[in-house]
Amino acid sequence: MNHYETVFILNPVLSEDQVKETVKKFEDFLVSNGAKMISKENWGLKKLAYPIQHKKSGFYHLFEFTVPGEVINSFEVEFRRDERVMRYLTVKLDKYAIEWAEKRRNRNKENATA
Repeated sequence: MNHYETVFILNPVLSEDQVKETVKKFEDFLVSNGAKMISKENWGLKKLAYPIQHKKSGFYHLFEFTVPGEVINSFEVEFRRDERVMRYLTVKLDKYAIEWAEKRRNRNKENATA
């Protein structure tokens, strides 16, 4: 099982329900293929650095999970097939990135409770 992090940007014209449905679709795909979800973050609607498909903003989401490496190709194919996804990036985390991600999660929990 490898440790991964995926950030994806959804089209800004989607309703809140459509965004939740899309995020759930990708989470269900991972879980049904044996992934263990470690963290999910909704970063909300953010301005893009440059226009993508004539859009200037998008809904950002982050998944952190462990899964066998062979699942990643089919996971990314699902992103390519879904027209609601504007961009995605999946990164395999090394031991230092895993530590950093853990610190980020803890910092976010502290900020949420403060």
